[in-house]
Amino acid sequence: MNPETHALRDAAWHRIGDIAARPNARRITPLFAADPDRAARFSRRLDDLTLDFSKTSLDTDTLGALIGLARAAGLEDFRRQLFAGAAVNTTEGRAAMHMALRAPDDVDLRATLLGSIDAASALARAERVRMRAFTQAVHDGVLRGATGQKFDTVLNIGIGGSDLGPRMVVRALTMAGGAQLTAHFLSNVDFHAFAALARTLDPERTLVLVASKTFTTAETIMNARAARDWLTGTLGEAAVAQHFAALSTNSKAVAAFGIAAERTFGFRDWVGGRYSLWSAIGLSIALAAGWGAFQALLDGAWSMDCHFRDAKLEENLPVLLALAGIWHIDALGCGAHCVLAYDDRLGLLPAFLQQLEMESNGKSVMLDGTPAVRPTCPVVFGVPGTDAQHSFMQLVHQGTAIVPVDLILAATPDHDRPEAHRALAANAFAQSEALLRGRSAAEAKTGMLASGLLEAEAERLAPHRAFSGERPSITILFRRLDAFALGRLIALYEHKVAVQGRVWGINSFDQWGVELGKELAGALVPALTPGADPGTHDSSTTALIRAFRDLRGEA
Repeated sequence: MNPETHALRDAAWHRIGDIAARPNARRITPLFAADPDRAARFSRRLDDLTLDFSKTSLDTDTLGALIGLARAAGLEDFRRQLFAGAAVNTTEGRAAMHMALRAPDDVDLRATLLGSIDAASALARAERVRMRAFTQAVHDGVLRGATGQKFDTVLNIGIGGSDLGPRMVVRALTMAGGAQLTAHFLSNVDFHAFAALARTLDPERTLVLVASKTFTTAETIMNARAARDWLTGTLGEAAVAQHFAALSTNSKAVAAFGIAAERTFGFRDWVGGRYSLWSAIGLSIALAAGWGAFQALLDGAWSMDCHFRDAKLEENLPVLLALAGIWHIDALGCGAHCVLAYDDRLGLLPAFLQQLEMESNGKSVMLDGTPAVRPTCPVVFGVPGTDAQHSFMQLVHQGTAIVPVDLILAATPDHDRPEAHRALAANAFAQSEALLRGRSAAEAKTGMLASGLLEAEAERLAPHRAFSGERPSITILFRRLDAFALGRLIALYEHKVAVQGRVWGINSFDQWGVELGKELAGALVPALTPGADPGTHDSSTTALIRAFRDLRGEA
């Protein structure tokens, strides 16, 4: 970044700081009082999807300053580079071209200014053809198990992006029924997880997917070996070829495991783990929910890709979602962010977004190697909405920390209890209104007096029952949770994360913070063997090794 660009960016940040220092910078209710059309002016739509950010303290001046910050940070040029296949992952010298996995077969990518992503998409399409044929063969019973039984279960063994994305999507798309195969997911190296799962599976009808790009991921390979031992113990060694498939690029290691090339599905190094559900890693989605659902998922994501690529910053949903987050984090000092999906099918979405956001933007070093001078990613957490109302929402409403909230809701459910869905929606909207309005001590006292409480007791309890309000929330509302809508929603957050990374000046596409723990774990395994030298560690780790061995009677 040249000195002039640095100066523009710094000036933009200073303007944000000046606005944040204003006395009413955190207040939201006065903005509604001053503008009857605020809800309309601070909402944006893409087809049936509405992003309502009116219940934040953003006003026209603040939003303009944030848009200016995004431009000063080079967001528009970054967006072009991203879609042109430039090496935006600078520490690994790679592109981040997961959008190519979603491009429709009939799109002339060069004509849409995607540039070199065209060749990448051609590779993705070829692998997609193989995935579709395999999925169809399993569903039709052309591919069967070693005893001739048709597969009715798929077990995906992976971790991180090779597990959480597909797991989240399969739950969302099959919970209401219609699953083609029953899907199970195994990620934890704790053998209790596999042992409990194996008791529920029929080896004759189970297809196992080993999802590891390198086929060397320690937890995944250990679990894959456990699954192999379980299956061959019943069906014999030859069954491996019929019951296993690999989602990997390490063909040599896959072959050594006993999985044939025609059952190996790969993807390129420009597909990051947390963006890999769109690739061969998503095979479990196709097997469980059907190929049509997987294709619709891709189509929904592509619709958001096109919107993010083409829409002006002022109308761009991922950009606005990102800038609202930057306002909350960097201007108002909010260190946590809550995601409440008012749809139990999206029960794993908060965990998925936790990985997406915190692994992408949980960085303290900028692109030029210097320490970050501003806060970056907050702690992301959440559960299905009404469950949260009976746990941590107490803190969100009355705690000392201000925690911005995303509320996500589909207008139409896939069940036949409309009264239940109206109650669900009422809870979602009530939370956003309560966070905004709060309740004064006087209002709380009046309510208690009306219910018959004595005045002295009402006076005593009023401070405890008061809510400050002025707590920000964003609502994302769409018609129905189907595969298209889910793909669009995931891509919305993917692009939000990339925008924030650019504005913060960090690399959203690497994850070096997970590497050291892996290296140390590999070195510690031998130290936990009976009689082994504990090795050289800090005194606490050495003491823990000895205590562990002593508790096992292996000291």
